[in-house]
Amino acid sequence: MGDDLLGDNLLRPHAEQLYAAELEALARTDTGTRPPNWLLSPSAVVTYLIGGTLDDGTVITPKYIGPGRIMEVAVATLATDRALLLLGVPGTAKTWVSEHLSAAISGTSTLLVQGTAGTPEEAIRYGWNYARLIAEGPSREALVPSPIMTAMAAGKIARLEELTRIPSDVQDALITVLSEKTLPVPELGIEVQAAKGFSLIATANDRDRGVNELSSALRRRFNTVVLPLPATADDEVRIVTQRVESLGRALELPDIPSAADEIRRVVTVFRELRSGLTEDGRNKVKRPSGTLSTAEAISVITHGIAMSAHFGDGVLRASDVAAGIQGAVVKDPGTDAVIWTEYLEGIVRERKDWSDFYRAARRGLA
Repeated sequence: MGDDLLGDNLLRPHAEQLYAAELEALARTDTGTRPPNWLLSPSAVVTYLIGGTLDDGTVITPKYIGPGRIMEVAVATLATDRALLLLGVPGTAKTWVSEHLSAAISGTSTLLVQGTAGTPEEAIRYGWNYARLIAEGPSREALVPSPIMTAMAAGKIARLEELTRIPSDVQDALITVLSEKTLPVPELGIEVQAAKGFSLIATANDRDRGVNELSSALRRRFNTVVLPLPATADDEVRIVTQRVESLGRALELPDIPSAADEIRRVVTVFRELRSGLTEDGRNKVKRPSGTLSTAEAISVITHGIAMSAHFGDGVLRASDVAAGIQGAVVKDPGTDAVIWTEYLEGIVRERKDWSDFYRAARRGLA
C-alpha cells in the first residue's frame, strides 16, 4: 500500500514526489556550492523554480512564471540566517512557491503549520502526549514536537501558511526561534537548537492586512518578498495552462482539444474585472468584490473540462466555463450581480467572436 501511495494513486502528490526526477537530475548535475544541509546549490534551486535545460539535456519545467530575480532574492534569503515572508494578494502562488522551495532545498515540503484564527502556540513550539504526560510526567517521550521544532533539529525548511491569520500572541512565539535559533523546553530543562540549514518560509495575504498585524520585532526577523500578479495576459495564460494540465492528469480527466481559446477568454475576463480596465485600455469597468485570482481561473477551467468531459461533447466550450466564471465573480449577490451584468452588456456583448460566451453567461443569470 505504501508503494502505491507514492505512485499515480495520489490525488495531490507533494512537490518532491511529483518532480522527483527533475530534482534528481539537478542534484546529479549541480556543481555549485551547497549551503549546509541543502540538497541543491542556490543557483540549482532557482533553476528548479524558473525552469531550464540542464547540460545532460534534462528539461526542468518552470514552477514559477514571473521575474527570475524574485526567486533569486527568495533563495538568497534562505541561504542566510533570515526567515522568508512571501507576501501577495490571493492567487500569486505564495503557497506553491513555498512548497517548491522547501522541496528543492530540504527534500520535503511537509513540515507545515497552517495558520488560522485558532492556531495554538503548541503548533509553533511543541505539545504533549497527554496520556503519557499523566502516566509518566514530563519526558522526552511525552513531548510532541511541532513541524518547526522538527525542522530546527534536522536543519530543514519549515513552512507557515497565512501568518497574519494567527493570533498576535501566538505569532510572537516565533521571535525566539528566529532570533536566537533555539526553542526552550522549560518543563524538561532543555532546549532545541537549530541545526545549520534550518529556516522558515511564511506566507501572508495582502488582503489580510489589519487582521493580525505582525509586531515590529517579528517583522524584523523576516525578509519580505512580494509576489506580484502575472505581469501580462500571456504569462497568466501560461500559468493557467500548465496548472490545468497538471491537475487534469492528477484527476484523470480526459484530454480536451482546443482548450486554449477558452483559457485565454477566462484570463481576459479575470484580468479586466480585476484591473477595472478592458484589455485595450479603452473602457473602464467596475470591480467586483472577489479577488479573481489566477488560482480561481485554474479552478474555473478545470471545472469546465469536467463539465465538457462528463456532460458535454468533449470540447471545451463557452457554456462549460460560463457558470464557473459567474460563480467566481458574483460573491456578493447584491452588488456583484449588477457589476457582472453591466460587464456582459457593455463589454462582452460588443465583442466579435464572443457571442457564444455572452449567450451562455446570460442564461446563467436567468
